[in-house]
Amino acid sequence: MPKWLPLTAHLKGHIGYIPVRCSSNVSSYIPATFLRGGTSKGIFLNRDHLPADRLEWAPIFLRIMGSPDTANGLQINGMGGGISSLSKICVVGSPSAEQKAQGIDAEYTFAQVGIRDATVDYAGNCGNLSSMAGPFALAESIYTMQEPSDQTTTHLFNTNTNSRIHTTFPVTVLNGQPLPKLDLPQTSIAGVPGQASRILLEFPSPAGARTGKLLPTGNAVDLIRVRAFPDTQIPASLVDATNPSAFISCNDISRILDTPSQSSIDYGNYKIREVVESIRTEAAIKMGLEPTSQAQPKIAIVSPASSADYDIGVHAFSMGVLHKAVPMTLGLCLGVAANIEGSVAWKNARPSSRREPSVGVAITKMKHPSGIVEVHTTFRQGGILQSVGTVRTGRWLMKGVVYH
Repeated sequence: MPKWLPLTAHLKGHIGYIPVRCSSNVSSYIPATFLRGGTSKGIFLNRDHLPADRLEWAPIFLRIMGSPDTANGLQINGMGGGISSLSKICVVGSPSAEQKAQGIDAEYTFAQVGIRDATVDYAGNCGNLSSMAGPFALAESIYTMQEPSDQTTTHLFNTNTNSRIHTTFPVTVLNGQPLPKLDLPQTSIAGVPGQASRILLEFPSPAGARTGKLLPTGNAVDLIRVRAFPDTQIPASLVDATNPSAFISCNDISRILDTPSQSSIDYGNYKIREVVESIRTEAAIKMGLEPTSQAQPKIAIVSPASSADYDIGVHAFSMGVLHKAVPMTLGLCLGVAANIEGSVAWKNARPSSRREPSVGVAITKMKHPSGIVEVHTTFRQGGILQSVGTVRTGRWLMKGVVYH
């Protein structure tokens, strides 16, 4: 793989790069863009700038992020930020001829990079960064608009879950080239200050993204063994929509830990994390997933709403740590789960947020530690899950080269 040096001229509003052979004592670096998508940040790479053999990607990603950082977990030697929402990479490339024939505009692969270990996990997708895969594809000319317009919809294929995702966002024209316009004061999202352009993120036919079934065990609720407490089980809903996820209730966690109410639970406490991770591991086995992969399934504790501002509370855990907001694919899955009769989420959600029995759109407002996010779930006749979506914002943070 060639090393890269910057070409200082701006070409069509972008910095260009030319491959140049460097001496062996110079570190390798490749073009990269640092983006915020929703409440996550990550490095976006053009697939053409990486080795064709994907087995060679992991060492590059680890060096980019500064992993493993066994000393303090800060990823101080790389681009990572020491928490799961800041240790992410997206690789975006052109679709295959077969994908093009199916209307796919770009293909992308998400990588969750370990912080203290050398794990590069491709098991799941990131909903927050998915919202920026389309804008990146347009900016990199991987995707080209067929007709001039002030907005566009990109049809993406995610290789992690073998599923389609649509993103719709505003567009401007610079030097004759359409580019994403992400700084319009259109909307705001919880966990991010200020306003930005509205990015509509939609997952059509999201059921069975990883396991092939909306309910991998066939049950709305399963009893999961809690290894930290012998002879103890907890009801859990194991749902696979956009990403496999497990949902348990705050009341059941309170019962197991013998705490009087949800207000007294310290969700970031080590003991809570240990119990939740043991439940997640058992849930992975029941769902037919690799139990040692912390990225799949995701897990969250849900609770009834305490005010009229929202429909259900959620505390999500990502890579074994309490998330400061909610991983968006987990939030989308929760929106679906809240409409599965008898599930843990259904029992905790405000009844008025549910869809009509056979068809329609359900709007679920979920409160997480940073605010409230709204998820729209659409059902076809007969209650068949059609799509789930939400609104995100994003921002270009940096474009240049990253060393590895």
